Formats: sequence, structure tokens, C-alpha cells
Amino acid sequence: MSNKTKVMNENEVSSYLGLHLKKWTLEQSTIHREFKFRNFTDAFSFMTAVALEAEKMNHHPEWTNVYNKVSVILSTHEPQGLTMLDMDLAMKMDSLYSRFDG
Repeated sequence: MSNKTKVMNENEVSSYLGLHLKKWTLEQSTIHREFKFRNFTDAFSFMTAVALEAEKMNHHPEWTNVYNKVSVILSTHEPQGLTMLDMDLAMKMDSLYSRFDG
């Protein structure tokens, strides 16, 4: 098992979120965030950019889109729990979102 797929404990996750992913929340072994955009086109463009990154990582989000909002839940299915793959994808999502924010 690589360091990227080692399940993180709750303290490790909370610490990482506090340092690097302040807009994400921890809920029952998953992390959550809702992204808001000016319109549907921006939301869908964001999802497309994330999909390309997620495919490269072979790590895919659970998400929903309603008009200008994208709600994301991240966790690693095998092994079950939160890993650095989730943190890395969340960081990529935050970085991509900065193109749309504001």
C-alpha cells in the first residue's frame, strides 16, 4: 500500500483540512465541499476540468450539479476511508475553482 492510499485517521484529516483545505468539512470518513459559480456553464466547465484531472489520478469524486452549484464528496473506496488521494484531488479542485471564483 502506498502512502497515497494509506487511510488517514480523524486527527490527521482534521489537521490537513485546517492547514490546506479550510473550506472542506469532515463528515463520517468523507470530506465535503460545495462550489458556487456565476452560472451553469461555469459549473459544468469546472466539472469537465476536474474530470480530466480525476481520470489522470484514477480517483473520481462523488458529486452532483444543480444549475450553478457543484456539491462534492470525497473518500477512497479501496481501502475504505480518507487518503492522500482525496486530499490531492480536493487541492486540485480548489486550484481549478480559483479560475472561476470572484
